[in-house]
Amino acid sequence: MRSLDLNSLYGLLEKAQGKLYNKDFLLTWEYDFELVNATMELARALRELHRNGHDIRTFNSGLAVSIFRDNSTRTRFSYASASELLGLQVSDMDETKSQIAHGETVRETAAMISFLTELIGIRDDMYLGYGHSYMEEVGRSLDESFEAGVLHQRPGIINLQCDLDHPTQSLSDLSHLVTTFGGTENLRGKKIAMTWAYSPSYGKPLSVAQGIISLMTRYGMEVVLAHPEGYDLVPEIVTNAGNQAQASGGSFSVAHSMEEAFKDADIVYPKSWAPMTVMQQRTELLRASDMAGLKELEKQALANNAKFKNWEANADLMKLTKNGEGLYMHCLPADISGVSCKEGEVTGEVFEKYRLRTYSEASYKPFVISAMAMMTRIPDIIGQLKRISTKDCMRRR
Repeated sequence: MRSLDLNSLYGLLEKAQGKLYNKDFLLTWEYDFELVNATMELARALRELHRNGHDIRTFNSGLAVSIFRDNSTRTRFSYASASELLGLQVSDMDETKSQIAHGETVRETAAMISFLTELIGIRDDMYLGYGHSYMEEVGRSLDESFEAGVLHQRPGIINLQCDLDHPTQSLSDLSHLVTTFGGTENLRGKKIAMTWAYSPSYGKPLSVAQGIISLMTRYGMEVVLAHPEGYDLVPEIVTNAGNQAQASGGSFSVAHSMEEAFKDADIVYPKSWAPMTVMQQRTELLRASDMAGLKELEKQALANNAKFKNWEANADLMKLTKNGEGLYMHCLPADISGVSCKEGEVTGEVFEKYRLRTYSEASYKPFVISAMAMMTRIPDIIGQLKRISTKDCMRRR
């Protein structure tokens, strides 16, 4: 088996499996380190088992419902791939074709889509202060219906990105780093720069940056968050990242210079996001269907973004990284200067150098989602892995 030590994974899972059974995977910082780490290592193991031709099917039947309240490519197809990998049929809920417009409540919707459902994947990142709360409300409804015997099983909710966190992305990023540097222990002391970068669009969620600083600070890394003045993240999440860094023996700092963040960095992650205040205004305008207000907010936000066009990952900045060879990362799609836009987050030269590596970074996501699904729906994951890893359980002969 290629670079896969299942016995070590079984040791991790002994302390973690069952903790999320009949529950949900929403925010990484809500769960203890053992559970998060086991989920990541399970994802890496599933990826290698699949690469080696093993049949990962875990369910004989059932639905995996997806609710995307924002556009998506990687996460949408990763969720579909993960669901099919586990033996579930994907059903995408188009809210425009549902009874939600006629007043159907969240509580009712949650119950009605769950009769034969094992998983519910939700992306709700557009409304700061509401996305995570929506997922929690769906979860409470599932608990009520399951406890009352209305549902035969309690589906697990997987956060496919909310206003606070993007756990499938950050755990994919972590999986990529663990593979790249040869183990979690080798991440300790590594410097990762999570930096804002210029984008010719506005309204990008804060959750990728928040997910990165919240997860990497748990692994003893030197995490630097860099952004122009005014592009703050949610304060409580920033404070929590600092506390986690202190507990893990790592460090966390905030800089207002891309050069400072890139200096001697082992990993750089230049990614645009909107200021928290802009996202708060945008949320209220969207909920009020104030199109004129949204247009004016966009105009102001783009004008402010344009003041910081020099926040672009380029060859000169990359030379400042560790030995001039720091690892570039991005959740994709990147705003590539001269390729996907006139001016953006990264130059074409830098992106092309790391392009295939960003694809590899993204390739972990179907397996991260599969691991989350198993954590929430399978009480004996070790037994399931032992079955999957046998020679008799191969999809290729």
